[in-house]
Amino acid sequence: MMQSTGLEKDAAAKKKIVNRLRRAHGQLAAVINAVEDDAHCAEIVQQLSAVSKAVDRAGFLVISSALQECLTDGETQDGDIAQLEKLFLSFA
Repeated sequence: MMQSTGLEKDAAAKKKIVNRLRRAHGQLAAVINAVEDDAHCAEIVQQLSAVSKAVDRAGFLVISSALQECLTDGETQDGDIAQLEKLFLSFA
């Protein structure tokens, strides 16, 4: 069974996450093009950094939404909290 991300109830958060991931997708395409076109390494690294930050921010938003749902749910189990903590730390 797939666990909830906390996004079902928060359409605004979901939209922000999708927008960040779309931005990262576009930036990753730019990195691929830069490598294929033998662009300067500084340009490639700058684009990679932008992709990484966009993906990280999307991940933090997913975790934040899940944490907010857990805090307002009242039926949160210790295993859920431990799993969210592990996910959060994977981004640190």
